[in-house]
Amino acid sequence: MKTLTLASIYELQGLKDEALEIYKDLLKEDPNNKDVKIAIKRLSGIRKKYLGVNEDMKKFFVKMDSDVEFLEFERWLVKLWN
Repeated sequence: MKTLTLASIYELQGLKDEALEIYKDLLKEDPNNKDVKIAIKRLSGIRKKYLGVNEDMKKFFVKMDSDVEFLEFERWLVKLWN
């Protein structure tokens, strides 16, 4: 049975595609469900912006050990999501 709870659990587990499909099915059943609409927009945005893993930044993140490096990584994240 497809429910909002199941979709949320999938989303939290990183199963974004599976969650999105459930949200879409739920929206067909109830086109006025605001929670489902928000979830679909959120997941659709994540899928459009996700470009894969940046291996250089991943290595940098694992090895960073100073406030300056933390701020550099934070700036990179902000730039990525804007």
